[in-house]
Amino acid sequence: MPLEGIHHITAITADAPGNVDFYARVLGLRLVKKTVNQDDPTVYHLFYADERGSSGSDITFFEYPGARRGRAGAGMVHRIGWRLASAEALDFWERRLRDEGVPVDRSDDRMRLLDPEGLGLELAVVDTADEPLAAEHPDIPREVALQGFDSVRAYSFDLAASREFLEGALEFRAAGESGYEVRGRERGSFYVYDQAHEAGVGGAGTVHHVAWASPMEEHEAWRARAQEGGAKPTPVIDRFYFRSIYFREPSGVLFEIATIGPGFTADEPLETLGQRLSLPPNFEPLREQVERTLTPLPDPRATPVS
Repeated sequence: MPLEGIHHITAITADAPGNVDFYARVLGLRLVKKTVNQDDPTVYHLFYADERGSSGSDITFFEYPGARRGRAGAGMVHRIGWRLASAEALDFWERRLRDEGVPVDRSDDRMRLLDPEGLGLELAVVDTADEPLAAEHPDIPREVALQGFDSVRAYSFDLAASREFLEGALEFRAAGESGYEVRGRERGSFYVYDQAHEAGVGGAGTVHHVAWASPMEEHEAWRARAQEGGAKPTPVIDRFYFRSIYFREPSGVLFEIATIGPGFTADEPLETLGQRLSLPPNFEPLREQVERTLTPLPDPRATPVS
């Protein structure tokens, strides 16, 4: 019962309005859910993905206003990779990002950059049979749009420390000296280690955790497998849009295994995803209080006033 690649990646921002501008306007992702951190409902939890909010395309951010910049180090993901369909798509993104004042470092088939808070990103031309997971954007033709996650790269002091756990308990497949492929029946992605030289510091511009995708009916079995492999998973937590377990793998990276579904249309229609503040039912009585504490955000899909 292999995992279905990356489900989502969650990072930290100190600037929700700037975060919306970069990920929704510049990168062209759809803001599919504007909600709150269910462990701290005083702060935003923003979700960006493809047009349908699909697992495999979803980058999310907790906003902690005024948080200091972090620094990725051992036990932390330091780079997030998206797929592109062609060299022409890479050309498009090089022009677009440079026009936005974003420095890029390009090689033949990939390009690295930092988001406004220093989070490492990579766009890579990838030949895959996986379904492309793209959002609609008036300035970004669909054929050059981001097509979902390809990989995450993490730092570790010991590149082999997690091999037994990943290959045994989680069924990751070795791919090179320090990488793994995570491929299920529908899609896959890669998890790669780079040598760490220092410990990390959490904060704005760092990744909080990476989530791997499980069909709903296999979720409890994955919790048991992680526990049998030596991890200490949490109980299953109902996040309303999906169910989750959390644990740290031996290198220290925080993993989540999240279910594919129920999905973001559980409380609002597909056509208007992300346009209003969505609160899970147990937080709905706090709506007035929560809305007073949160910074108003622009609707990236609002029609400009002429």
